[in-house]
Amino acid sequence: MFLVRIIDTISELSGKLAAWAFFAIGLSITYEVIMRHFFIMPTIWVDEVSRIGQVWATYLAGAYALKNRQLIVVELVFKDPNSPWRKASETFALLVILIFCLIAVRFGFTEWLDKTLKGAHTDTLLGIPKWMTLSSIWVGFGLLALQALVELWRVWTFGVPQDETDPLKGAH
Repeated sequence: MFLVRIIDTISELSGKLAAWAFFAIGLSITYEVIMRHFFIMPTIWVDEVSRIGQVWATYLAGAYALKNRQLIVVELVFKDPNSPWRKASETFALLVILIFCLIAVRFGFTEWLDKTLKGAHTDTLLGIPKWMTLSSIWVGFGLLALQALVELWRVWTFGVPQDETDPLKGAH
């Protein structure tokens, strides 16, 4: 299905972007440590920029983690991916994720819109606009919601999780 491939691709890209963001955060913190301890010239930007990067990277990684089944999975009772009990338990878990995501998107978007229209900024030296951090909530949870829908579709159409047999990639 074309839409499934698009959402999977977006989730993969968001995961890779998150990984690179975490790498860049590590570099910027290393730079701060060197500047602060060796040159006694601390920066004013590393702390806030790193926090913003961590927020974005964390929210972007959610859809990637779900797509690759890297969230917590307990297979003790439901080992057979084709059993109706396993499908029911996965459906329940994915519906809980989906409901939470939709609530987070709704309230996250409302908060983002409110702060954006008011021109709110952080209370720091950099004074970064609040929309830069608040948008990560509804974007990240929106991506996670889309991936949850794809995973629900997979549970009931393929009968096995994507990591065991993915018809889009062929049998492993």
